[in-house]
This record gives sequence, C-alpha cells and structure tokens, in this order.
Amino acid sequence: MADFRRKKLLYVFNVFFDVNQSGTIDGKDFELAIEKVCKLRGWASGTPQYKRMYDSLIQIWDGLRNKADSNEDGQVSIDEWYLMWDDFAKTPDKPLEWQTQYLKFMFDLEDSSGDGAIDVEEFAGVCSCYGLEVAECRKAFQKMSDGKPNVTYEQFQNLWKQYFISENPSDPGNFIFGKTNF
Repeated sequence: MADFRRKKLLYVFNVFFDVNQSGTIDGKDFELAIEKVCKLRGWASGTPQYKRMYDSLIQIWDGLRNKADSNEDGQVSIDEWYLMWDDFAKTPDKPLEWQTQYLKFMFDLEDSSGDGAIDVEEFAGVCSCYGLEVAECRKAFQKMSDGKPNVTYEQFQNLWKQYFISENPSDPGNFIFGKTNF
C-alpha cells in the first residue's frame, strides 16, 4: 500500500473512528460518535432519530469488529484497519455490508436537508464538527464536487470507493472527508 493511501486511511481512522483517541477503535468510540452526531442534529436521547442513529452506528461497529478485529480483542488496531481496507481495494465493487452502511450513514448525515444531494454548507457543517477548519472543508468540497454546487448519492458512492482505493492524490474522491492534503 502506497504511503499516500496509508495517510488517508490513518486520517479516517483517527478523526472519524477513534473518537476517544485511544489508538484503537472500540465500542466506546461509537458511543461517543452517537453523542456527537445526535448533538449536532439536536436529537435527544429516547427520540426516534436518536434510536435510529444508535442502531445504525452499533450495526456498523459490529460489522467492522467482525471483519477487522482479527485477534478478537474487541478493538480494531491501525494494522487491522489497514489490512481490512487493503482487502477492500482488491474487490471494491463488493463492499462489506457495514462499509455500505457507513457510506450511506455519512451521506445521510451530510445531506441534512434530505434533498438527496450534499451542498458545500452541509458538507462543511458536518466535517467541521470533527475538528476541521470550515475553510478547508469548503476547499475540499470544491475539489470533490469538481466545482459543481452539489454531490448526489450516486456520485458520492463513486467518490467513496475512490477514497479508499486511489493512490492518485488528485482524484476527487480523496476529499470526501473534508481534508485537502495528506
């Protein structure tokens, strides 16, 4: 795996999955992610939206753990993470169920208006809640969308796949997580 791709994968691991910055991904990270997303959306515990979010993220964690936690210690290490995504790159048209569910989760999270497309404001709003600068998120969106005003789900699916398999730093899929360089 090229260094560029390793850096992208490490970025997603550190920013979007290892929420408590422990060096591994575990169930606690998903509990923190649930809190963060529900706070962003204003969904209180016990509401139907909170329950859907909780159920979705727990299913994603179960799928990730079942696939990537090769030593079965209840955590996904960086090396296990790299290995899983390297397997994905060999057959990117056959993603695991949890990978498809996470892709849909991220699209739906970013499409806060529910109109079937992500615009720059929606994108920057979500990515910046993970600690990225709004200005960088806006630049990333322009690169990702090729200057267009929005990105549809179909486009997002292709960009997503590109993010996890591309070794080319100029590919538009490299910007779907709000970062402009690695």
